[in-house]
Amino acid sequence: MQAGIIGLGLIGGSLGLALRETKMFKRILGYDKAALHEQQALSLGLVDECASMEEISQCDVIFIAVPLDFVAPIVNAFSDLTPTQTIIDLGSTKHAIHELIESKMRKNYVGAHPMSGTEHSGPKAAQKDLFKNKILILTDIDKSGAFQIAFAKEIFVNLGMQIIKMDSASHDEHIAYISHLPHILSFALANTVLAQEKPENILALIGGGFRSMSRLANSSPITWKDIFKHNKDHLLHSLTDFEKHFTEAKEYVAKEEWDKLIAWMKKANELHNFL
Repeated sequence: MQAGIIGLGLIGGSLGLALRETKMFKRILGYDKAALHEQQALSLGLVDECASMEEISQCDVIFIAVPLDFVAPIVNAFSDLTPTQTIIDLGSTKHAIHELIESKMRKNYVGAHPMSGTEHSGPKAAQKDLFKNKILILTDIDKSGAFQIAFAKEIFVNLGMQIIKMDSASHDEHIAYISHLPHILSFALANTVLAQEKPENILALIGGGFRSMSRLANSSPITWKDIFKHNKDHLLHSLTDFEKHFTEAKEYVAKEEWDKLIAWMKKANELHNFL
């Protein structure tokens, strides 16, 4: 069998390395609109060869790891797929994309979100163990073909992933809180410090806490613009909820209500009972 990967950045590149480890595919083909990414992917051994979209379209399974605005147009551009060919979208939001997939493509298409990644981007950021022991969310599987779902599950199990099934609307709502909200808050934290008169004086003092909180602010703005755009409503809702709790803490500090602040922080401590 042959696997094709469209988009050779962190996710696509890491997938190429991980698929090679499974030995499920005789060849792994890659495509990226950026020639530099293709050159880097080849030199790093992320794929066996870079190919045209026409060649990719002949693969048994085609993975799409591109910015979200391009996912549905790429899927819908395929034609004459066989009943067993499988297209797997690895994007971070799902509902809007599912709505845009044309009915003729729906059985061949599988929506999947690997809950893995780093703040780095591009082929050089690829890691062969990026997906190992991570969660993989499959969305709206009732609309995908039975073969395609079984094939996708087999691939991701071989990658060492734990599979969860969820409808795309619920997926986007939940992901807004545990992924999208932390990213936009990290960007805000970084900009807050950079807006100071002499940020270098502050940054000279940073410790582990700030590094941990601001790490996500190094993520790709292009990638995250698309994510925020596609999940706008749920993101705004999560920001409103965050603002409520942030304002609560701010008022406790302003009014010197330290006991209430302690209770507020103890409540937050409970989160780690679930982690």
